[in-house]
Amino acid sequence: MQALLIDIEGWEIQMERLLKQIEAYKPCNEQEEKDRELLIQWIRSGMDIVTRANETAHLTASAWVVSPDRKHVLMAYHNIYNSWAWLGGHADGEWNLQKVAIREVEEESGLSQVTPLQEAPVSLEILTVDGHWKRGTYVASHLHLNVTYLMEADSRKPIRKKPDENSAVAWIPVEEIGEKSTEPWFVEHIYSKLCKKALTLQ
Repeated sequence: MQALLIDIEGWEIQMERLLKQIEAYKPCNEQEEKDRELLIQWIRSGMDIVTRANETAHLTASAWVVSPDRKHVLMAYHNIYNSWAWLGGHADGEWNLQKVAIREVEEESGLSQVTPLQEAPVSLEILTVDGHWKRGTYVASHLHLNVTYLMEADSRKPIRKKPDENSAVAWIPVEEIGEKSTEPWFVEHIYSKLCKKALTLQ
């Protein structure tokens, strides 16, 4: 029982830490302003958004991994979306979303050495996910309450794909992201914004 109480206490501390980070976040545009308010509402709701048990909406973390010269971004060709996209995944019980983002980079690309460029998030977004089949099970349409972190890594280090999730992983030149991604909304509203933000944090 004591161990359980300690775990719950740790959860609450991490939840409050994330909430404070999001409350302190300075939106750069109207999309971030509106999505920030929604994220705060979801966290304060008391609902379980840190696991996939909440099939309507749950927390996810993304990593925008750039090369030291900011000319390349680490991306994966995701099987579900049939598109080159950033790396990231579900919180699955973990409120420390930067830790989740780092974990997802390693799982999806095999890259074991990444350096967060700041502790705070670099971007916030509410993402819609269309219904799809995953490992033989239908996943209904839902929301990803997403927090993105900026990271840097050596583009010369070995990487590999994760066949059950992606069919390729590569360092994509910044100027080619718009051609590689088949998701125009992401290119226009997310990826272009992240490329600009990465340049300001050199």
